[in-house]
Amino acid sequence: MRKALFPLLALVGLLAGCGPKPPIQMGFIGGLTGPNSDNGQSGLNGVILAVEQFNRAGGVDGRMVELISRDDGQNKETATRSAEELAQARAEAVIGPFTSSMAEVIVPILGQAGTFEVSPTITSMDFYGKDDNLFRINRTTRDNVRDYARVLSWRGQKRVAVAYDLRNRNFTESWLNEFRATVQGQGEQLAAEVPYESGPDTDFAQVVRRMLAGKPDGLFFISGALDVARLAQAARKQAPRLPIGASEWAATEQLIELGGEVVEGLLIVQNYNQDDDSETFRNFTEAYYKRFQRNPGYSSVSAYDAATVALTALKNRRRDESVKAAALRSGPYHGLQQEIVFDANGDTQRKVFFTEIRGGRYVRLK
Repeated sequence: MRKALFPLLALVGLLAGCGPKPPIQMGFIGGLTGPNSDNGQSGLNGVILAVEQFNRAGGVDGRMVELISRDDGQNKETATRSAEELAQARAEAVIGPFTSSMAEVIVPILGQAGTFEVSPTITSMDFYGKDDNLFRINRTTRDNVRDYARVLSWRGQKRVAVAYDLRNRNFTESWLNEFRATVQGQGEQLAAEVPYESGPDTDFAQVVRRMLAGKPDGLFFISGALDVARLAQAARKQAPRLPIGASEWAATEQLIELGGEVVEGLLIVQNYNQDDDSETFRNFTEAYYKRFQRNPGYSSVSAYDAATVALTALKNRRRDESVKAAALRSGPYHGLQQEIVFDANGDTQRKVFFTEIRGGRYVRLK
């Protein structure tokens, strides 16, 4: 009887070994609800597409990647809870966060858990040059500001009035501080600095009135897409001929959908080339549209690149090697449009493209 049992046990063990391998958990965290959720939603779409394509190609030696998505709600309490859930789920890597204010909450929690993070979009100087578990796909506010100041000055705007949203103050104040220093370094001055906190009852007409009190030659908004559309509407009523511009935070498709005619002529930077006709980007755009019935934006492009980094690191990771170590070793990465090279702190450079909204689309400046 015992002799017959041994082959049976061996067969059970063999069958168990032939079963499906457990999935690798990868997390996502971003603003999926709230007034500026377009960034998070587009970013999630980019990550979903990258994971689905990765799994169809065989995953990590046959192991599939399972995506766990969490909403930070653009709220500290929600972000804390979501980050803790991803840490408890032992996600091997997390794509996100998407705003600097949420990064203040999320990065310490996931960092303490030893979770590798790749942020597609955060730019605040608070996250630059640090040896932690956070890699960033985007360049810094300092890099963007220097280019903005140069372009605005070239366009004849020497006294720009700025409005900035305190709801994402880690980003907006970092942007403003760098902008002020750069403008002063050019021998120019800001005409006004107007803080406000975005909300359903925010008086955007009053914000613009305060900006105009400084007698500016241009208006600039360090705000999300929804607020920029509202600020532009107020600006067109009070100073219809004054040039307007916005920081990269607002550079989404929602800005054009919400703003319509009032955002025509608005200057804004994009961290990808919308006119790229390369085979790689064309294939991505077609796959994205087929999957989600809409065109990709800067958040989805950056998130897809961020997912590429994380998935490549997971695939290349050696036994007993951290995901971060694998990520540093596996570069440079072939992004959708640009090569991605990280330094030892997980920081990188990214080429940007200045655009102006014309005829309901972003038109690249030559």
